[in-house]
Amino acid sequence: MARRTQNRNKLTRWLLGLSTGIFLVLALVMYWLMAPMRLTADTVDLSIEPGTSVRGVAQAVTDSGVEVSPQALWLMFRLSGQARRLRAGSYELGRETSPWFLLQKLVRGDESLRALTVPEGWTLAQMRRLIDQSEGLRHDTLGLSDAELMARLGRAGLTAEGRFYPDTYTYGKGSPDLRIYQRALRAMDKHLAQAWQARAPVQRLQTPEQALILASIIEKETGRAGDRAMISSVFHNRLRVQMPLQTDPTVIYGLGPTFDGNLKRIHLRTDHPWNTYTRIGLPPTAIALPGKASLMAAVQPASSRALYFVARGDGSSQFSDDLAAHNAAVERYQLRRQSAQGKAQ
Repeated sequence: MARRTQNRNKLTRWLLGLSTGIFLVLALVMYWLMAPMRLTADTVDLSIEPGTSVRGVAQAVTDSGVEVSPQALWLMFRLSGQARRLRAGSYELGRETSPWFLLQKLVRGDESLRALTVPEGWTLAQMRRLIDQSEGLRHDTLGLSDAELMARLGRAGLTAEGRFYPDTYTYGKGSPDLRIYQRALRAMDKHLAQAWQARAPVQRLQTPEQALILASIIEKETGRAGDRAMISSVFHNRLRVQMPLQTDPTVIYGLGPTFDGNLKRIHLRTDHPWNTYTRIGLPPTAIALPGKASLMAAVQPASSRALYFVARGDGSSQFSDDLAAHNAAVERYQLRRQSAQGKAQ
C-alpha cells in the first residue's frame, strides 16, 4: 500500500514536472513569437519575389537585415499552417516587428510600397531620370555612366540601351535604386528569351541582340498596336533585299540631346552609326525600351511583300509593296495634311 502511494506520488511529481517543462517551453515559444526582432537599422526593406519557397522567404528575411534564425522562421511558417499563404512583395519592417507580426504581415500582403512606371518606348536616359527623381529610393546609381551602371549589374561591356523592360515597379522606402534596374534587366532577359524561343522560321534576324534592336525600332514606329507585325514585315523585307531601313527614330536617336524636335533633310544625309538612311542593316544598338508586343513582332513578322509604310495621321499606317504606291500614299496622307496645316496657320 505504501509502495503504491509512493509510486503514485512519483507519477504525480513526474507529471507535474512534465507539465511545468511544457509550460516553460510554450512560454519561451510565445515570448519568441511576440518579442520584437533585432534589426540592423531602424527599418529594413524585405523583398519577396514570386515563386520563392518558404525556406527562401525565411532566408530573405535574414538577408534583409533582421537578426533571426532562418531555420526558426521556416519552422514557424510551417507549423503555423499558413506557409502556402505567404505573399510575394516588398515590405518595410520596423523595430517593433516580431516573428508573429511578420507572419501576419506576409499572409495579408501588407506591403509598404511606392511605384514608378517606365512606359514602353522610353529611352534609358528617360528611365534613369525617372528613377533619379523618384522619392523613397536610395539613389546609389546617381551620377554613374551607363557603362558603370551595367558593370554594377554584373554586365560590364554590354550596351545598356534597350536592356531594361518597361513596366511598373514597386519598391519599399529606402530600397536601393539598383534593385529596380536589376529587376528590369532580369525581366527583359526573360521576355527577350521567350520571344527568341518563339521566333518564326522565316525571319532575317540571327541573334537575340538583333531582335532587341529591331523591337526597339518597331516600338518607336508603331502608332497602332495592330500594325506592329506589318511594320516588322517591312523591315524584314528590307533586310532581305539589302535595302536601307530608312527609319526616322534611329536618326533621331543618333542625334542625341542636340535634337530639337525638328527632323531636317540634312539630318537624314549626315552619316552616323544610327543613320539608317545612309547605312544598310540594323543600327549598332537598340534605340529604346521595347515591350513584349514589339519583341514578339520583331521575331514574328507578318507575311507580306511590303517595303514601305507611311503614317495616315490617325495613328495607323498605310503599307505599300512598291515605290509608286508609296509615293501615292505619301501624297494622300502626308502632303495633304501638311497643306491643311499650312492653311490653318
